Amino acid sequence: MSPSERFAIAAHLHVLLRRKTGRVTDTEWMAVNKEYAAEIARFCRINAADGTAPELASWADKLEACHAPGPGRGATAASPPASLPPTAASELSPTAPPQSRYIGGLR
Repeated sequence: MSPSERFAIAAHLHVLLRRKTGRVTDTEWMAVNKEYAAEIARFCRINAADGTAPELASWADKLEACHAPGPGRGATAASPPASLPPTAASELSPTAPPQSRYIGGLR
């Protein structure tokens, strides 16, 4: 799945979670970090099960599917494109700690 499709799913979930549960998420981190995405999917399923927002379950499935290894992909997330400068590539790395990505930037 392309990075733009992952980001679109993450953005849609962000809006649903904000609207239905008041939960604020990080869409960029959700699109690149498998563990964070799994935790958001778990939270979505909890809220879908109690009837707060039943549509969250289907979006949680989509989020997990976009992070699942597909044909030709390993168990790890895809590396950033080679055309990015080294600093930008390291910022997009799914293994980089989230706090290092936002130092010196507006949030």
